[in-house]
Amino acid sequence: MSVANADPREIERFAALAPRWWDPEGPMRPLHELNPVRIAFVAERAPLAGLRVADIGCGAGLASEAMARAGARVTAVDLATDSIAVARLHALESGLTVDYRVAAAEDLAGAEPGAFDVVTCFELIEHVPDPPALLGACAALLKPGGQLFVSTLNRTPKAFALGIVAAEYLLGLVARGTHRYAQFVRPSELRHALHGAGLEVVGYAGLEYDPLSRRASLGSDLSINYLCHARRPPE
Repeated sequence: MSVANADPREIERFAALAPRWWDPEGPMRPLHELNPVRIAFVAERAPLAGLRVADIGCGAGLASEAMARAGARVTAVDLATDSIAVARLHALESGLTVDYRVAAAEDLAGAEPGAFDVVTCFELIEHVPDPPALLGACAALLKPGGQLFVSTLNRTPKAFALGIVAAEYLLGLVARGTHRYAQFVRPSELRHALHGAGLEVVGYAGLEYDPLSRRASLGSDLSINYLCHARRPPE
């Protein structure tokens, strides 16, 4: 198993959240409220029914299950063993089939290169030491013409104020220490890394979230959370 592009502290932090991952009022509440919007963004651009999907950094399976419900054949990987254990149990209880594996993106790319129609990588690249390497592994998983969907946080003062100060310290929406501002990724940096991995960027969308109304939506503001859609060119 490859762990070179992983921070053990990050793995431990998210593994500790595993028992309450599926609690919509628990520490993962914002993800529960963002998830339908993220999945809608994917499904609108890559109708999921019948497609083979790799969900990278799946945690306990929020996105994985949603895509399986939409008819995708999902393989989901994460390095947090506790998260994968919870994901497997929840899928069993939900009557869904998801191939969960304790593995890194690089492990899956080595085992099944070019095997997937869609790869999703949500809220992960800002937690790894080498984001371009992670994106390279995601690219290696794609078939020619396959599509990659990434969500992350922009490195802006607004993202620092709302994504860290407000979310972690004032409102308590996210556990303190979850994010490090220096690891946030600007869209231009993401585009450069995707091009380096041989992918072309199709488009972006802002992922907007109102913690008071608990509503998430897509928009044009990329200054905090945003989604990126990229594609491997057809052969």
